[in-house]
Amino acid sequence: MRSGPDPDFPYLTETQYFPFRDPKDWKDDIIAVGGNLSPGMLLSAYEQGIFPWYNDGDPVIWQSPDPRCVIFPEKLHISSSMRKILNNRTFIIKFDENFTEVMKGCAETKRPHQNGTWISKDIIEAYTELHRLGWAHSAEAWQDGELAGGCYGVLMGNAFFGESMFSRKSNASKAAFLSLAEKLFDYGAAFIDCQVPTNHLLSLGGEVMAREDFLNLLDIHGVSR
Repeated sequence: MRSGPDPDFPYLTETQYFPFRDPKDWKDDIIAVGGNLSPGMLLSAYEQGIFPWYNDGDPVIWQSPDPRCVIFPEKLHISSSMRKILNNRTFIIKFDENFTEVMKGCAETKRPHQNGTWISKDIIEAYTELHRLGWAHSAEAWQDGELAGGCYGVLMGNAFFGESMFSRKSNASKAAFLSLAEKLFDYGAAFIDCQVPTNHLLSLGGEVMAREDFLNLLDIHGVSR
C-alpha cells in the first residue's frame, strides 16, 4: 500500500460522509488503513471517534485509542502558578492568529520515544483546509511578538478534539491550552478529547475512560456536523 493519502481515493467535501466499520468489530486501536485526508473524510472520522495517526512512509492509519483521555469542564485543573502566569499576561494569548505556524511548531517539537513527527506536510495541508472551512482552530501564546507555543484541534458541535501542542518557552503550550479550554467551556463545550492519556494531560484534569464510554459520550452530546 502506498504511503500517505491515496490519490485514487474519492475526495470528500465537508458535507459528505464516510462510514467506518461498526465499533462492535473494532479489535484494537487501528480502525482502518488507507483513504485520504479530505475534509469529509476527516470530519466523518471525528464524528465516529476516530482520527488519523501514522508515521512518515506509512499509508493513512485511522485510530481510536482504548482507553481515551477526556477533560470535562468541572475537572479542568489550573494550578496556582499557572493562574498567576495567565493573570500576569506572561504570554499574550490569541486564537486562530496563525494556525499553520502552530501546526509547524507542533511538527518541529521533539517528543520522548518518537522518531520524527506524524505531523507531515499532508497533515498540515489537510488541517489548514479544515481551518479555512471553520472546523479547526488554534490557540497561541505570544511573547515579545514571537510565537512561543500553542495548540490546535477540531471543534465539532459542543466537543473539541485536541490534536497537538508545542512550546518554545516554558509554560507556553500550557498557557495556550488552558486559555482555550476556559474559552471553550465558557461557550458551552461539553468536553475536550485529549486522545491518548499522558501524565501531563492528567495533571490538567484529564480522566481516562474506556473507548466504548467515549463513543457513548459522542452519541449523548450529538457530536456531528
